[in-house]
Amino acid sequence: MSQQHHALPLYTEADVHIALFDIQKRELPSLRRAEAIYKVPRRTLQRRRDGTRARCDCEPNSKRLTKLEEEVIVDRVLDLSLHGVPPTKALVRDMADRLLRERGGKPVSKH
Repeated sequence: MSQQHHALPLYTEADVHIALFDIQKRELPSLRRAEAIYKVPRRTLQRRRDGTRARCDCEPNSKRLTKLEEEVIVDRVLDLSLHGVPPTKALVRDMADRLLRERGGKPVSKH
């Protein structure tokens, strides 16, 4: 049975941005040349130039709460802590469930 090895990319997100900047400023004539200089795959440069975001900048589909809802829960937990009320897992889960119920979402799972 073969094992898949996930090789780390030889480029960074900064390399992608610099390559695209140089192409935009016409300092590099083509994606092919940017690929050779910055060691960033041409297809990656094409996708980013066309507006596709980096995977690390995207929200996973499995997230139930929005960023704002998460911030509301964190603020509430911090407020309760300041007032001497320990925020239990059940209390935090209940807060999340109430927020989800208001917009018709399913309750959070055990994990």
